[in-house]
Amino acid sequence: MDIQTQITERIAQELGIRREQSAAAVRLIDEGNTIPFIARYRKEVTGGLDDTQLRSLDERLSYLRGLEERRGKVLEAIAAQDKLTPELEQAIRSAQTLVEIEDLYRPFRPKRVTRAGVAREKGLEPLAAWLMEQTAGSQEEILARAETFTDPEKGIATAEEALQGARDILAEDVSDNAAFRARVRALTLGKGLLETAERPAADSSKASAGKKAAKTQARTEERREVYELYFHYAEELNKVPDHRVLAINRGEAEKILTVRIAAPEREIQGWLLGQLVRDRKAPNRAVLPQLVEVVRDSYHRLIAPAIERELRAQLTERAEDASIVVFGKNLEQLLMQQPITGRTVLGWDPAFRTGCKLAVVDPTGKVLDTKVIYPTEPQKRIADAERELHRLVEKYHIDLFSVGNGTASRESEQVIVDFIKKERRPLQYVIVSEAGASVYSASKTAAEEFPEFDVGQRSAASIARRLQDPLAELVKIDPQAIGVGQYQHDMDQKKLSAALSGVVEKCVNAVGVDLNTASYALLSHVAGISRTVAGNIVSYRDQVGRFTSRRELLKVKGLGPKAYEQCAGFLRIREGKEPLDNTGVHPESYDAVRTLLRQLGLTDTPQDLQKVRQKIGRGEAVLKQTAGSVGIGVPTLTDILTELDKPGRDPRESMPAPVLRSDVLSMEDLRPGMKLRGTVRNIVDFGAFVDIGVHQDGLVHISRLSDRFVKHPMEVVSVGDVVDVTVLEADVRRGRIALSMRREDM
Repeated sequence: MDIQTQITERIAQELGIRREQSAAAVRLIDEGNTIPFIARYRKEVTGGLDDTQLRSLDERLSYLRGLEERRGKVLEAIAAQDKLTPELEQAIRSAQTLVEIEDLYRPFRPKRVTRAGVAREKGLEPLAAWLMEQTAGSQEEILARAETFTDPEKGIATAEEALQGARDILAEDVSDNAAFRARVRALTLGKGLLETAERPAADSSKASAGKKAAKTQARTEERREVYELYFHYAEELNKVPDHRVLAINRGEAEKILTVRIAAPEREIQGWLLGQLVRDRKAPNRAVLPQLVEVVRDSYHRLIAPAIERELRAQLTERAEDASIVVFGKNLEQLLMQQPITGRTVLGWDPAFRTGCKLAVVDPTGKVLDTKVIYPTEPQKRIADAERELHRLVEKYHIDLFSVGNGTASRESEQVIVDFIKKERRPLQYVIVSEAGASVYSASKTAAEEFPEFDVGQRSAASIARRLQDPLAELVKIDPQAIGVGQYQHDMDQKKLSAALSGVVEKCVNAVGVDLNTASYALLSHVAGISRTVAGNIVSYRDQVGRFTSRRELLKVKGLGPKAYEQCAGFLRIREGKEPLDNTGVHPESYDAVRTLLRQLGLTDTPQDLQKVRQKIGRGEAVLKQTAGSVGIGVPTLTDILTELDKPGRDPRESMPAPVLRSDVLSMEDLRPGMKLRGTVRNIVDFGAFVDIGVHQDGLVHISRLSDRFVKHPMEVVSVGDVVDVTVLEADVRRGRIALSMRREDM
């Protein structure tokens, strides 16, 4: 069986799919097809693998191919040393992970200068080998044999120094034994504890004086409060929750915690000693002390530190992977929130000293006006601000405010509520997360989009637009900056970025993109379209005018037949030459649709397209017969019928709408038992944060999410969900709100 077949079979087994599905998906990926294209338009080939399965498959494919590449290099390196035995080769070829391969390669890997290496250069290897034979009759015999290896010119002055060198060689041999390391790793992971303690604070008597130093000290003390739980903490290593691993890592990085793995040392060293002793029933009493010292030194100096680093890295990687999954799901739910369409929105970027920046945005996303008002401290020019707000509302027929939740948000919200009460026109507002707005406003993308605006005006425009169309606006921002993750700044940024880019790509392609209005940022996430090609599409649009058909894309510089195949189905053209261009039907299926329409006596007008499903009827047999008559598969026909039912449909229409408000609460207003409605803003392993309209999000702990047992919050809620909650506690001093969704608390 060749390597490619082995890989596809292993992927099939790991993902619980058929071997043919795995092989087909691998082939399509190798041919340069994108994941969204394969998931949407190659269902017959893959047996219906979805986007998530295909991304997991792609990730495993990369790992397993990297594993095979490393396996080959290790075999070559050992063979070059003439040390590749049939048994070792078989062990390496059978290894299932990189860790196993590296353990087997360890004895043959070029080493820096080590104590064992120095001892070997001094000629002490024969003494080490003699000790392992365990034939010495007494301590005196051991010392006498060691004496024969003394040589002042080599730096071996005494018999004890010779024995120390021999023990160093044996200690390294023990450390390099792959089976020994595997056993120690398993025992440590299975029976070890993760222990943390408070790291002693710096001596305050030596701290520098002054206001700046005092503020720094206060911030440090505030941070220390966050980690009080871990000042005297221990938990079984294999049971530490992922979010706790990341919290501990951060506490260690901030120099507030010390962290160690407490391994079952006595059991480990006893097992290692048992592997070295030739006759366990009657061990050699003369050699035994030497072996005990070898095991002790090998474990404490060589094995334990390495295993601790490995297991800490393994825990961190597992926790990061889990956190990335949560982040990805949160991001997907945020991007897929229902847009508020057809309304003119006033975006409000709150601030104190520099004033609140306003941007009026029409239903198409065009910025109509920008202003700066000063209703907050220190100016507090509320009357002037209300006059300006009234003018803007009347002039542009504004009926909705989108308010950022950053600094001065609470004060701005009160100004807005007081203003709404005085106005005759019905007005509402929404507090939106402004995470990433400052990142966007200072970016090259924002500068190109709004060259005449300053960063505050750009930020206000972004805050308005992210309410009108969250997906189109948020794709302009680095996903890590959007604020729906957990410890995202503490993890592998390359891995996180790749995963989140996949989520953005999935969402953009699931919704579809209007080819004539989409921004460069949005287009660059369409399957098959690179950043360069996205820029070329915008340039073509600016120079030639709007696209009238998908086929016209082939005139864009750098967009060839393969890229067209990948992207065409995800791009929409309203009121173009081809009615099907405003659907998710791929151009490769247009002929099949035409054949189907002729069979049904219909035309390609929007009215007739919506009659297709009704004319065909329902039932698996009917679908199969119809698909065969037009030369496509049932999955493709099913997707086509869905698209024809609602040409240009937006899948986000079924998502919960944002909660619109016209009044305000403060934390001081909250009382235990109050019933409120809020929006889920973020989900973490230990619960969900809910915006209840008091500026500070409340936490529904995982134990309070449902009356049933919940393994993970995502079983119950999603970002953007509108939920009913009960206030359990409001700690004004610490800015913490505890909420419940359990019926017994309602």
